[in-house]
Formats: sequence, C-alpha cells, structure tokens
Amino acid sequence: MSLTHELLQDLKLNTVCDSALCPNLTECYSKKTATFMIMGDVCTRNCRFCAVSNGKPSSLYPDEPRRVAQATARLGLKHVVVTSVTRDDLIDGGASHFVEVIKNIREYCPQSIIEVLTPDFKGSFDRVAQVVEAKPHIFNHNIETVPRLYSAVRPQADYLRSLNVLEHAKKTDQGVFTKCGIMLGLGEEEREVVNVMKDLRNIGCDIITIGQYLQPSPQHLPVKEYVHPDVFNKYESIAIEQGFLHVASGPFVRSSFNAIEFSEKVFAINS
Repeated sequence: MSLTHELLQDLKLNTVCDSALCPNLTECYSKKTATFMIMGDVCTRNCRFCAVSNGKPSSLYPDEPRRVAQATARLGLKHVVVTSVTRDDLIDGGASHFVEVIKNIREYCPQSIIEVLTPDFKGSFDRVAQVVEAKPHIFNHNIETVPRLYSAVRPQADYLRSLNVLEHAKKTDQGVFTKCGIMLGLGEEEREVVNVMKDLRNIGCDIITIGQYLQPSPQHLPVKEYVHPDVFNKYESIAIEQGFLHVASGPFVRSSFNAIEFSEKVFAINS
C-alpha cells in the first residue's frame, strides 16, 4: 500500500482513482497525486460507462472539506483536483459543499492550484456561478461523448446542458480556465469528435482531454473500438489548431491525469 493510499484511508477520503477504477492509479499515487471525490462514493445517476456505484447516497460530512484540505497539505499538492459524484438528491446539487472545499484548501494551502470537476447541477446557472465565484483556478465539466451517443452512454444527462454549464462558468468569470473531457471507443465518428471540439471552442473552453473508454465490468457498455495512438495524436493536432490552450490526448488520458502539466505551463509552478 502506498503512502498516498494510507493517508487517504487515514483521513477517510474517497478518490475517483479508486471508485472509478482508473488505470493510472498506481502511477498517480506514486507521484503523491490523487483526485478527491467528495460527497460520498454513491452516485444518484447511472451512466453506463462509469464504475462508480449508484443508488441512495449518504448524508454529507460537514468536516469533509477540512479533511480534503489537510490531505492536500500533507501530500504537498501544488495542483489539487476535486470532483464528486452527482448528487441530484441535494437541493443545490452539492454546490455549497464544493465552495467549502475550495475555501478550506485555500486556507490550508494558499499556493495550490485548485481544479474542480463538477456534475451538471441539473443545468442550474446559479449553482455553477456559486462554485465559480469561490475562485477555483480551473472549472472542469466533462461532455464524455458525442451527442448521438448520449441516450446510450449518459441517459440522465444532456449534451447541450453540459455545454451550457461550461459556457456559464466562463461567463461568470472570464479569469477561470474551463476544461472538458471526452472518451473514444464508444462508436463515435471522427466528424462527430471534431464537431464536439468546435462546440467547446465556440463557448471558450480552454482545455480538452481525450482518452480511451475502457469497460469497467461486463455490466457496462462494451468497447466498440480500441483507438490507435496515431488517431489520438491526430485529434491532439486538430485541437491545438482550433485554439485550445492545453490538450491531453492518448489512450490512458483521464480528466485529471497529469493535470499539473497545465499549471506548470500557465501558472509557472514546478511539480
């Protein structure tokens, strides 16, 4: 067991690394990196690509924001990523909990770059603004796939809603960097992927991550295609041409994998 894993267990914190069966877990933990998953490990939605359990979540833990900040400090994280399960059962979708986490990290680690990866808050612009106004450096929300596949991949989500979330985050604060991730291998076509990129650039999205979908279990959607690395390189070139400030594209890329690379480039921090 790594020291990072022991620390997370000691502070009783969830990570998307464990809950979503991320293929990069060992590498990230060895680098003292983790993506904290707040508000429990049970999601109120049932996306057919995701390994996170769904059902009825537990109540929020008021001291969780402090524990996330303590872990950030003890790990010495210069770039911290905070995501969550979707909590449609909460009146504000958990927006206020995100705010408290951001405040606590800033108190404990004022030099850390803070990235949040949020759910769609049912499309509530007020909730998006609430999180952005807490001043994370990066606001991330994943589109995941092309519009045509939403009914099969994300039946409880909506493509335009997710675009609107990212657009409103940027409109709320032009200084926040917006970020989005998509998966390949679910049956999408090249023109559809390129159109998603265009949609994201049209709303001012700054950062894009593109990775390979891997089936977490036999009960999840099957992989339609294992995309060749050359194709990922092609998409990276297209995204750069379209004007994204930062692009991560490759089979093992995930939303927060090596997220610090952007901070090293834009915020001039050293990992």
